[in-house]
Amino acid sequence: MSATINHFLNLATPGIQALQPYLPGKPVAELEREYGITDAVKLASNENPFGPSPLALAAAREVLEDLSRYPEGSGWLLAGRLAGLHALERDSVTLGNGSNDVLDIIARVFLTPAHEAVFSQYAFAVYPIAVQAAGAKARIAPAHDGSKGPAYGHDLDAMYALVGPDTRLVFIANPNNPTGTWLESNALEAFISSLPAHVMVVLDEAYFEYVDKPGYPDASAWLQRFPNLIVTRTFSKAYGLAGLRVGYALSHPDVADLLNRVRQPFNVNMVAQAAALAALDDSEYLQHVVQRNREGMQQLLAGFGGLGLQYIESAGNFVAVETGRGLQRYEALLQRGVIVRPIANYGMPDHLRVTVGRADENARLLAALEQVLT
Repeated sequence: MSATINHFLNLATPGIQALQPYLPGKPVAELEREYGITDAVKLASNENPFGPSPLALAAAREVLEDLSRYPEGSGWLLAGRLAGLHALERDSVTLGNGSNDVLDIIARVFLTPAHEAVFSQYAFAVYPIAVQAAGAKARIAPAHDGSKGPAYGHDLDAMYALVGPDTRLVFIANPNNPTGTWLESNALEAFISSLPAHVMVVLDEAYFEYVDKPGYPDASAWLQRFPNLIVTRTFSKAYGLAGLRVGYALSHPDVADLLNRVRQPFNVNMVAQAAALAALDDSEYLQHVVQRNREGMQQLLAGFGGLGLQYIESAGNFVAVETGRGLQRYEALLQRGVIVRPIANYGMPDHLRVTVGRADENARLLAALEQVLT
C-alpha cells in the first residue's frame, strides 16, 4: 500500500476529508533530540512556567492509589464547586477534557452542514477545526486594521454583518489567542444583545485569570440575562494544570443539558478532578502566578523595545511580536534552544507568539533573539 495515498479518505465525511489537524507547540524533548542540545526553553504553548499549585499536587498524589477505578462520571464535586464559584446551579456546568473538548462538544451540538459559524480573522485555531469537523460553513470576519479599533482585534461590527438565518454559533476569544487582544464590557454586551435568538455566542475566557485591563468583563455574570451565551474556562493556563486537561463551560441549564448529552461520561479523569478542586482552594498560588506573569510581561516588552521590535499589546500570558520572516526566526531560535510559536498559519507570517516565562527563561529568549536579529 502506498504511503502517500489514504485509501480511506473517501469514506470520511466531507468536513474531515479537508481537515488539517491542530499542531501543538514543539515539545522540549523533541527539540533536544532533533538538534542534539540540552537545557532547552519552551515558550510556545502559553503554559504556566511556575508549575501547579502545591495543594493541587498533593491532591493529585492522594488519589493515585485509586487509579484502577473509573472517575466520578458527572464530576459532581467539581461541577458543584464551579457552580458555586460563579453563583450558578450545578446543572449550568459542563466539564471538559480541557476547554478544547468543550468547544468541540458545542460545535457538535449546534452545527450541521446546513449551518454556519462566525469567528474573527486571527481567532483561535480550534474554532475552524471544530466547525469544519461538523461539516458546517465558517464565516470569517476581518479583524480591525488599526483605524477603528486595535489592530488584529475582533471587529464586532464586521462579525455581526456575517450573522444570518443559518448562523448557529459565534465564537469570541476574550482575550484572543494568538493576538492577546481583548474586548471591553460595553461593546461585548451590546453585541450579544443584538444577536437573534437562534444564535449561540461562545465566549472563550481561557486567559481570564491573567487579565488586568479596565473594562474587561466577567461574562459568567451575564448568563442570567443571555440564555444564548456559553462561557468557557480552563485550568490549563493560570492554574497550571495543562497536563491534566480540565476545562468547563457555563451556560443556561437547558443548554448545558444538551452539551452534557454529548459529553463523554469520564472525560475528566479522577486525578484532574482532584487537582482542580484543590487548585481552587489555593488563591495565594494564583495571585503569585498572576503577579509573576505581569513582571515577566514587562520584562519581555522592555526587551522587545530595546531590540526595536513592535508587538501587539496583550491581556494574556503571551505576546505576539513582529520579528519579520517569522518561520526563519523560529528555526534560528530553535537552534539556540528556545522554542516559541510561529503563527504563519494564523495569517501572521512576520510574528512570533512568545509565552511569558520565568525571568531566566525570558532573558534567554531575549538574548537568543538579539543574536538572531543581527
